[in-house]
Amino acid sequence: MKRLLPLAALLALVPVAPAHAQLFGGDTEARNQIIQLRQDVQGQIETTSRGQLELAMQNEQQRAEVARLRGQIELLMNEVETLKQRQKDFYVDLDARLRQIETGGTAAAPANGTAAPAPAGNAAAAESADYEAALNLLKNGKQKEALAAFDSFTKRYPSGNFTAGAHFWAGNAALQTKDVASANRHFKTVIDKWPSDNVAPDAMLGLANSQQALGDTTTSRNTLKALTERYPQSNAAQVARQRLATR
Repeated sequence: MKRLLPLAALLALVPVAPAHAQLFGGDTEARNQIIQLRQDVQGQIETTSRGQLELAMQNEQQRAEVARLRGQIELLMNEVETLKQRQKDFYVDLDARLRQIETGGTAAAPANGTAAPAPAGNAAAAESADYEAALNLLKNGKQKEALAAFDSFTKRYPSGNFTAGAHFWAGNAALQTKDVASANRHFKTVIDKWPSDNVAPDAMLGLANSQQALGDTTTSRNTLKALTERYPQSNAAQVARQRLATR
């Protein structure tokens, strides 16, 4: 009987060992699950934080872009208003030139100091009519036809009352048709031969535009600077200063 007791006690302890193993094994698995859960949560938090940071950066970039676009819109609106004013000035100048012809006045002198004789009678009327016809083509959106008409005008009246204006408008028509080489030539002709004409500052601005169209930003910027120095009080110089401030 005494020999059976130790055996019974031993048998009673047999199920205990697996129970302890299961208990400790389950505790380790639980800890691993908790650690994994913490890692998952931490990863989600980091992902969310990065997403929020990226979103904030995108919002800031968008705000900066909106501010930049607003600045460009304001600049363009100012340029439109300036262009409207210059257009009025050109028509006033056109009326003055027409009256000058009617009263027998002389044309604006080129840079070499040689005054162009005023056309008389039918010649003056023909020059005025040809200039108006070319100008009307441009006003009606027929840029190619206007360019051809102004080219013909400048050859027919190389030193006429409207020749400086014809070169200027020819440059604008050429620029609109992407004939940048012709635009450069016409604008430079105004600047070189009629630097004191009313259209000279705008011709210089047009030259800067054509240089920019060619991708020559440095030369375009230098032309704008020269414009502000040579014609500081002109409307074209005001536009030039605005452009220089944004570049």
